[in-house]
Amino acid sequence: MNAPADLRQQPASVRVAVVFQRFGPYHVSRLDAAGRYMNLTGIELSGTDRTYAWASTEGLGDFPRLVVSADIDAEPVRTMYGKVSAALASAQPDVVAIAGWSHPAALAALLWCSRHGRRAIVMSDSAEQDSRRRPWRESIKRQIVSLYGAALVGGETHRRYLVALGLRENAIFDGLDVIDNAHFAEGASQVRATAPKSRKQLGLPGRYFLVSSRMIAKKNLFAVLEAYRDYRDMAGGLPWDLVMLGDGRLLTDLRATVAELGLSAQVHFPGFRQYADLPAYYGLAGAFILASSTEQWGLVVNEAMAAGLPVLVSARCGCCDELVRHGINGYRFDPGDPGELARHMWRVAADPALALVMAQAGQSAIAEWSPERFANNLRRAVDHAMATPPRTGALARAVVGAMMFRRERADD
Repeated sequence: MNAPADLRQQPASVRVAVVFQRFGPYHVSRLDAAGRYMNLTGIELSGTDRTYAWASTEGLGDFPRLVVSADIDAEPVRTMYGKVSAALASAQPDVVAIAGWSHPAALAALLWCSRHGRRAIVMSDSAEQDSRRRPWRESIKRQIVSLYGAALVGGETHRRYLVALGLRENAIFDGLDVIDNAHFAEGASQVRATAPKSRKQLGLPGRYFLVSSRMIAKKNLFAVLEAYRDYRDMAGGLPWDLVMLGDGRLLTDLRATVAELGLSAQVHFPGFRQYADLPAYYGLAGAFILASSTEQWGLVVNEAMAAGLPVLVSARCGCCDELVRHGINGYRFDPGDPGELARHMWRVAADPALALVMAQAGQSAIAEWSPERFANNLRRAVDHAMATPPRTGALARAVVGAMMFRRERADD
């Protein structure tokens, strides 16, 4: 694919560092795209991750990479700050794009930028709806956000939240939450070509709805089971099965609920699967469900659309406004209403022609949300940040320093 014109025309003299907690396959594809058009260094804060069990991406990607710590969460804060500072000093960036603002290491990178007169860009998919917002906490965030010259966000809900926190709207660009669409499109196509054999090898049923998520409370998986039970009552003779891919602390309780519902033969738990294995599960499915009660974005929806599936997505997911066209490539639903989800499941499963049209519409729509979009809009954010003075407010810097030591490590 040719680069957008504005990317081809950018000089490579501006040095950019992009800081993520840990590089999963999604980060590698984004940074590979951006690195083709700008002088970029990826900075990986930690070699381990307590949230996602991704395989190591060491050796992948065509961009220079610095790893700050084997386990950033195990570092004392002062040691962590020293290591983050050393990595940034080694990269000598003019602009630093930083994922999030709550982890102490992200604050350390922001503090380094402020102290050394470098521009900072925040990469965020936090939204007003994510959780209860307390005025005193929001005032602290406004001080933190005041040190950023631009932002790269998921979509419109995330843009609105940053504007509420004081960032100018013209400094905010979308395209943060993208994936390598080809990985899922091509992998799904390949497995469909050998569907009977692949289903047997993977132990998958002939027709099924797919869920792929961590098995934690906000994923609202018990509501999915309730909806699936109701769907089966509607469907009659030959209902689809349900495959719930992933792992997490609720797995035992979910299995117990399935047994109580008498659905153990119809609901399947293959476990956690690595990135390379995921396209097969999408490719053999009939439709995809994400029912989260809250979700900052939901990259699994990108994956499902790229793989050619209709998507049934909770209206509380951050990707909904950008990716889900109700009745066109899937359906939105209220995550508190399992009956609504059940009716959408029935519509998709009962009408193969509708499901095919939705799948095709989804693949067409997701093509606009590729790593090229990340690269293009990161470059625009860099340009915007470079056109304004570095942010060095003394009060904001004091707040960031204080919060680096006191703030809980989990982003909200």
